[in-house]
Amino acid sequence: METIETLLGHRSIRQFKEQPIEDEILDKILQAACNGSTLGGMQLFSIIVTKDKAMMEKMAPLHFNQPIATNAPLILTFCADFHRFDRFCECRDVPTDAYSNFQAYQWAVTDSIIAAQNACVAAESFGLGLCWLGTITYNVPQFIEILQLPKHVIPTACIAIGYPDQQIPLTTKLPVRSLIHQESYRDYNDTDINNMYAALEKDTHNATAVAENKTGNLANDYVSRRYKKEDNEYFSNILYKAVKEQGF
Repeated sequence: METIETLLGHRSIRQFKEQPIEDEILDKILQAACNGSTLGGMQLFSIIVTKDKAMMEKMAPLHFNQPIATNAPLILTFCADFHRFDRFCECRDVPTDAYSNFQAYQWAVTDSIIAAQNACVAAESFGLGLCWLGTITYNVPQFIEILQLPKHVIPTACIAIGYPDQQIPLTTKLPVRSLIHQESYRDYNDTDINNMYAALEKDTHNATAVAENKTGNLANDYVSRRYKKEDNEYFSNILYKAVKEQGF
């Protein structure tokens, strides 16, 4: 039940105390991250631990200078990693190009995200707060350079972790029934959509954003302002090129 309560109590925390995370707690978080499900037992991920403020400052512009990129005592960057398994094959005199493809990339991405979520649950179970930095996939080539990632390694997730210095309510989300399908996918009619998104549209944060930016409604606020087509296509091209250049 404690695990369920931790999961149901999740909040994104963006303000942290200066208190460092104890080494024994960090060790447990990393153990939990590395003990998740993984394809074929291959563990196709790596975790970059960043505690040095100078390194955080170096990466901050790539995270669009979000305060949480530097005010957290700990940042964990999760990477899809086939390099280590390639080296394993080399050390056993097994030549292979079997994993230079999109399927292998998807395996490694999945492994890395499972590890990241395990780390999040473990961190919150110790009373820590966290926030995912989605910007990790926007400037992949620069992160590859700064973190010195070899071929067949791509950053996929980045999480700022620390002791919370704020209290915030739970984020408004879609009703659980909106996301669940029994046996096969059931499409949504207009009434379904209107009912499912009603609470999100009334949410104070969303309603204020729509009003202040004069976008008319929440859907248009997402499409025309928050996550625009031209931005998505621009960063998609950067990510696609980086994935190819890293050997997938």
